[in-house]
Amino acid sequence: MVLRLFLGACLLSTSVLAQSAFAYDSAGLQIIVSKSTQSLAVYDNGELIKTSKVSTGKPGHDTPTGIFSILEKRKYHESNIYSNAPMPFMQRLTWSGIALHEGKVPNYPASHGCIRLPVGFAQSLYGKTERGVHVIVSEKPVEPQRIWHSTLFQPSVEQPDGNLLLSDVELRPASFDPSLKVEVAMNEQTNSVTPETVVKPNTKPMRILITRRGDREKMVDIQTMLNTLGFDAGKTDGQMGQMTISAINGFKRWKGLSEKGTAVTDAFVTALYAASGYDAQPAGQLQVRQDFKPLFEVPVGIKDPNLPLGTHFMEATAVDHANGRADWYSITLENHLPAATMRRLGIDADKFELQESASEVLDRIDIPKEARKRIEDLLVAGTSITITDLSHFPETGQGTDFITITKTIRRPS
Repeated sequence: MVLRLFLGACLLSTSVLAQSAFAYDSAGLQIIVSKSTQSLAVYDNGELIKTSKVSTGKPGHDTPTGIFSILEKRKYHESNIYSNAPMPFMQRLTWSGIALHEGKVPNYPASHGCIRLPVGFAQSLYGKTERGVHVIVSEKPVEPQRIWHSTLFQPSVEQPDGNLLLSDVELRPASFDPSLKVEVAMNEQTNSVTPETVVKPNTKPMRILITRRGDREKMVDIQTMLNTLGFDAGKTDGQMGQMTISAINGFKRWKGLSEKGTAVTDAFVTALYAASGYDAQPAGQLQVRQDFKPLFEVPVGIKDPNLPLGTHFMEATAVDHANGRADWYSITLENHLPAATMRRLGIDADKFELQESASEVLDRIDIPKEARKRIEDLLVAGTSITITDLSHFPETGQGTDFITITKTIRRPS
């Protein structure tokens, strides 16, 4: 469904809860908006530091709920939809038109989809945020909760630098090299071993999405295995082109499977995994972005895939590589899936209402060691994890983090 997301035309506001400046570390910042209370809360490392009232989308121009990041900031912006209406201190959440910005804030939803902020507070918040700061929009108020779990990433412990002492060097080389120079003093360096050049990694926080595998991820696996077995499936791009179809049919002939009907059948997938030495098709996918660009992705295991994952957001704070520790905070969001979507994903509809906690869902996630090490080597404060049943949203694309849109059922009060 195409989301109806529009930039709101806004006037000046005279209302603000608190205008005093607030200090924080942007790496641990979270902004949480509640539509039911028309309020915004700012958290720093899990601690509430600021609140304000807001005005979200009026009927017909609903503000979407979900997990967003600040994609763009402009001190002054004009709407390209609503007669160039001024939008001071604009902080964009989607490229299709949702943003935080200064505007008139009555005690009810009045915007065209944006989140209006009071005069004074809009400028103060703008001055404290950076691109990439998370903004959570929910129907009901939610707040981050401290969480401990073995599945959550912990930073790799820093290793000593490349300055090698003589005691670190092999004393009995296999063959004598006359050019080998060794200093006598034990605390001096030797030039017989050259430390590797260390390239400083990108220190931007990572955005990690753990979700169910889609058709693209499954096709990438099929293409990879077919190519490894000697059947030329072409590029591993997740698209079933003519070369991939030809490779599938070649494998079927090898295994005596029917080439009639659907190309990718359960029997074909089972036989392909067995021939490749794998037990079963993984149920999940872990994708990583950094600085608004894809970094890498790997399959992950999901136990009891017939049970829903729900939608959970977790963010790391106080990352300490010296001691290999990080604090994590989590938020669970309501997210309703239509019956047809649940059938497509293989979720038991009668168990959907049995929403598990973030810890219970983490119990079901199995992350490969290689992927875990790569993430833990790069882990910095502000790194986040989103776990959700649906993998692809139209708002996620070039120049974004993972944007997750949630759906809620409005019940009579």
